[in-house]
Amino acid sequence: MSGAAVAHRASEVERELLRRWPESRLEPSLDRIRAVSDALGGPQHAVPVVHVTGTNGKTTTARAIDDLLRCAGLRVGRYTSPHLESMRERIVVDGAPLDEESFAAVHDRLRPVLARVEDRSGPLSFFEVVTAMAFQAFAEADLDAVVLEVGMGGTWDATNVADGVVSVVTPIALDHTEYLGPDVAAIAREKAGIVKAGSTAVLADQPPAALAVLLDRADEVGATVVDARRAVRILGRTPRDDGQLLDLRGEEREHRDLVLPLLGLHQAGNAATAVTAVEAFLARAGRSLGTATVRDALARLRSPGRLETVREVPRVWVDASHNPAGMAATVAAVRELPSVDRLVVVLAVLEGKDADSMLRALRGSADEVLATGNTSPRCLPAAALAARAAGVLGAERVGLEPELPQALRAALDRASGTGTGATAVLVTGSVVTAGEARALLRPESSS
Repeated sequence: MSGAAVAHRASEVERELLRRWPESRLEPSLDRIRAVSDALGGPQHAVPVVHVTGTNGKTTTARAIDDLLRCAGLRVGRYTSPHLESMRERIVVDGAPLDEESFAAVHDRLRPVLARVEDRSGPLSFFEVVTAMAFQAFAEADLDAVVLEVGMGGTWDATNVADGVVSVVTPIALDHTEYLGPDVAAIAREKAGIVKAGSTAVLADQPPAALAVLLDRADEVGATVVDARRAVRILGRTPRDDGQLLDLRGEEREHRDLVLPLLGLHQAGNAATAVTAVEAFLARAGRSLGTATVRDALARLRSPGRLETVREVPRVWVDASHNPAGMAATVAAVRELPSVDRLVVVLAVLEGKDADSMLRALRGSADEVLATGNTSPRCLPAAALAARAAGVLGAERVGLEPELPQALRAALDRASGTGTGATAVLVTGSVVTAGEARALLRPESSS
């Protein structure tokens, strides 16, 4: 098959997947995904799993765990969601997303099984099918470990037909409350479902109500709890414009003089959680994690769309923060940088999100907010967002540019036209916003 034909087939598969019911909806049942995995012979059990849930930091933590395991000499699969630009980003083997041919081929191999299950049980969701594709791709790849990021919640997430030998819970906060519950305790109960009997539960910083639920679950199933809180794991850190220097405490030794090319205390916490999780995973095989491995893995760690620098002059970040806690962490990271005097924020938020609280998180740092939109059908109209921003920030600090390309152009003009001091641009509000801005701001793209 020619390259053009392969690309066309992969695009057809993506369009077919997108016609399924969306991943933004959670249904409390694992019956369909379990039927698919059973028909495939249980591919989710073929490779030991590190399972990652939480509200914020899941993807970065999963990427860090993947890098650390590979630097330790293991072959690793990684499943994350949502994607920024390409659906194939979700299924990664040995550090590389599935190529177009492999992506289409694994879907086609599953097609007869999917049809049989749907005849009995009704339509499978987008997330269920892509999760099944990931399980199958990983089972066929002769791997040593798989890192699975939960899509939403935990107990009823399609990934939860797998049993993680290590279960990681990143910080829990309010998000997806219509599905997961009205408070952090309810959300924690949903996420605690990934902690399985005999596993190791690695717990990052948690609100007290969430921590109590997680500890109860670990006690109930007989899981070993390992503390990954920042206060325990981070011995020291020095922020820099290109990231930070870190000293971390491991279970067996301290790891000092680490370079992390990611901004913010929250990313230091994610790195510390990942190191703790990998130590726990390797310990089950009688192995330890050396400082040279940690240093190598963290130095190369990248987290696209998470305060990612996409332009240097003026400095432009794209960031996928989409809830108040995530936005607060992003703002705190920007505040640490002495090189930034002014901040222009380009903001597009999905309906149903707590836009007012996200705007309040920006209040002390954003000199101007340009309300805009993205291509998601769930995007809050830019005019409505601008009105809400004016109510929180004051009308004098709010602009309206309904289309994202025009909003980016306006923000760049404002940053480039600054007479004195350094003005940076932050593009944020949702994963869709970050992904679309990232594509538009590539060097070959028009600004």
